[in-house]
Amino acid sequence: MRIVIAGGHGQIALHLEQLLADRGDTPVGLIRRPEHADDLRRRGAEPVRFDLETGDAKSLAAVLAGADAVVFAAGAGPGSGAARKDTVDRAAAALLADAAELAQVRRYLMISSIGADASAPDGADPVFGAYLRAKGAADDDLRRRTGLDWTVLRPGPLTDAAPTGLVRLGEHVGRGAVPRADVAAVLAALLAEPAPAVGRTLELMSGAHAIAEELAAL
Repeated sequence: MRIVIAGGHGQIALHLEQLLADRGDTPVGLIRRPEHADDLRRRGAEPVRFDLETGDAKSLAAVLAGADAVVFAAGAGPGSGAARKDTVDRAAAALLADAAELAQVRRYLMISSIGADASAPDGADPVFGAYLRAKGAADDDLRRRTGLDWTVLRPGPLTDAAPTGLVRLGEHVGRGAVPRADVAAVLAALLAEPAPAVGRTLELMSGAHAIAEELAAL
């Protein structure tokens, strides 16, 4: 399968690209900075420069041509303000969905967040509130689209711990941390066997069961 990953240099994306390449798929990572290209190549991924904040859907659709699936793994990242939470975490996700529909790529996986909600309050941290609203609005936009076989994955707080392969995955699993590498492994599994997760919003945290068992339980 040819799988295009928006935000191809993020840590989850890098883990995912390695997993996909190792099993014989063709991962394509969208990056803004040319100096990131070698990191993707070392993991067996094809780097493609595309700026999700300034590009248009028609140009992005040309990049997606022939793909079997897209994964939205982009994010404004730590240190960015509320404005970039909107332009990346919301608008760029919608741009990828627009382009996928134009290119007739039906499968779309969204990396969202526990607590994402288009109406989330600012709380003690207005920037984090803006992040949750942007993620929630992006999820809502994707769920309204009938031309895509979408899945929204909402992991709990992310860690850089070694992967365990043991998770809890379901529509309501509570709140708990999860290694980025395990998030990538779940994404890889959802790409290989999409049927149980199409049209669903799934929460993810570390747990006691293998990923295959949790997919079967869906």
